[in-house]
Amino acid sequence: MAAVSFLVLLVACTGWIYLKLNGNITTFGADGVSGDRPAAGAGGSNVLVIGSDSRSGGNSRLGGGEGDVGRSDTAFLLHIYGDSRHAVAVSLPRDALVDIPPCKLPDGNWTAAQTDVMFNTAFSVGDTAKGNPACTQNTVEKLTGLRVDHTVVVDFQGFSKMTSAVGGVSVCLPKDVYQGDLDPNRGSRGKVIFPKGLQTVSGQKALDYVRLRHGIGDGSDIGRIKRQQAFVAGLIKKVKSEGVNPATLLPLANAATESMTVDPGLGTANKLMAFAMSLKDIDLHNTKFVTLPWRYQGARVAVVHPQADALWAALRADRTVDGKDASGTSQHARKAGDGKGDAPGAPSPDASVSGAGISVAVYNGTTVTGLAARAAAGLKTAGFTVTGTATAAAQDHATTVVTYGPGQADQAHALARFFPGAEVQQATAPGISVTLGRSYADHPEPPGASPSSPSFSDDMPPHVADKARSADDSPCSDLSYG
Repeated sequence: MAAVSFLVLLVACTGWIYLKLNGNITTFGADGVSGDRPAAGAGGSNVLVIGSDSRSGGNSRLGGGEGDVGRSDTAFLLHIYGDSRHAVAVSLPRDALVDIPPCKLPDGNWTAAQTDVMFNTAFSVGDTAKGNPACTQNTVEKLTGLRVDHTVVVDFQGFSKMTSAVGGVSVCLPKDVYQGDLDPNRGSRGKVIFPKGLQTVSGQKALDYVRLRHGIGDGSDIGRIKRQQAFVAGLIKKVKSEGVNPATLLPLANAATESMTVDPGLGTANKLMAFAMSLKDIDLHNTKFVTLPWRYQGARVAVVHPQADALWAALRADRTVDGKDASGTSQHARKAGDGKGDAPGAPSPDASVSGAGISVAVYNGTTVTGLAARAAAGLKTAGFTVTGTATAAAQDHATTVVTYGPGQADQAHALARFFPGAEVQQATAPGISVTLGRSYADHPEPPGASPSSPSFSDDMPPHVADKARSADDSPCSDLSYG
């Protein structure tokens, strides 16, 4: 289901289709999005993709269940890196125990915050058939500390039609699957519905594949995540192999947008097209899939810290699964300097930071004595002009924040490279400042050192990176969480 975000954004690049898409797109109200949100990232963007298993309307014959309350069956947080050449989708287990912040109800009231409840509970707040995507977005932002730039919801019917529109997707099963595996209430094993090995599925069969839990692994939701990731990868691969042409894109676009709901920021075809341009250069190998670090806690799933925190920090810093700086900062700086972007001898993303011509004020946002002076010394050595040091208004900053005024974005991003994991925020007042957070206090650069990009082991947790799937991997590889 999460593949719809990749596909619709790709389809939107074709200008001729935008009028047709405009009539299909449904949006949810932005008034339910929390006012207490993380700051925007330094360069990358985040798209929350939710697969809804509501049985209302045309979904009733596909879901095999009862009731018409919208529930989130699958969720991914898709991070598109600042260089527009890398992306990673993080699977969020529906049974993960999380905190849900206050959410808006259909009658306009707001709920009380909830602690230690299942992740998919957020989508059902308000008990409506369309679900509550704003509440799920609020929950993801609270869980990750990342700002969700866009949210996309697709239901059973849309997913089924979409897979048929592309002519099916190649999937793989590690063993034969029977009717009784798909419906454990059947009372008998029944016949084989998925033979072991490679095969092509579409429509209802595709939906059955991504929803299949029993008969494989431990029968849990988290046990099927790897297969869902493999399916999304296969769907992306199929679309790219067919090429971008009217014969394939029109039915795909109709199938996807007729059964999807998006935030107002993606509410028109023109907005979809603008966002799609950031995805056009991402190849299959640079499209990765990982899972939020987890462990079983009884019948539920607990988020594992600090590994999960390290994952979110890596995305905030635009670090890829294989440890690269994919923020695109240095490429943007080269283009600004000579208009070419490929000048001989131009610094690479891993080159030392140069602060020549950049003035910055340094504030200590922690209770660590002397931290601003320590950072100022390193900044001066790197060529920055430090206009002053002081204590910030609040000393509870977890993350370092770089703030910049109009026309100073490139300089701010160069400064941010000095502080791995720093957030970059635009302000209305001129000038550049850095407020040091606990992340810097715990791992500061030595005074006088020439800072470089953080190492792989410092950013993406190794066990997360080691289990990552690429969109070009074999559909038969790594189909179990274990």
